[in-house]
Amino acid sequence: MTFYTIGVYNKSEEEFFNSLIVNNIDTFCDIRQRRGVRGSKYSFVNSTRLQEKLSGLDIKYGHVIDLAPTQEIRELQKEDDHTKGILKSERQVLGDVFISEYRDRVLNKFNFELFFEKLDQAGAKKIVLFCVEESAQACHRSIVAKKLLNSYNYDIINL
Repeated sequence: MTFYTIGVYNKSEEEFFNSLIVNNIDTFCDIRQRRGVRGSKYSFVNSTRLQEKLSGLDIKYGHVIDLAPTQEIRELQKEDDHTKGILKSERQVLGDVFISEYRDRVLNKFNFELFFEKLDQAGAKKIVLFCVEESAQACHRSIVAKKLLNSYNYDIINL
């Protein structure tokens, strides 16, 4: 298996789906807690529309909510951004408190062995982890990617 990560901000619908097609992604793991985006600009990644499009591209979809940060953890990042005077859309890296709490409350409790087993059973070869932030380093998917690299020796490609 090969793992990728992708965000949607600052990508058009065409760019987003072309990234999946060009990289032959066969399995799409949505690791958001809430699977909707406000406004029309990114409505193509709202759950129903996204799943319909992926189905048409023969890409399997799964919502891996157990990898999503809780509301409390997201609030900690929001407070950190506010303290630093950074808008969420301009954030380039996650705050230390978010990283620490996400690892403790989410990542360390996630059953990666079961996750890999399910991916294997589904015939997954090229898996993308999806959340909305443009930069992987500004998103929890970077923490998941580090875990996949450091604990399971999977290379990660950020799209």
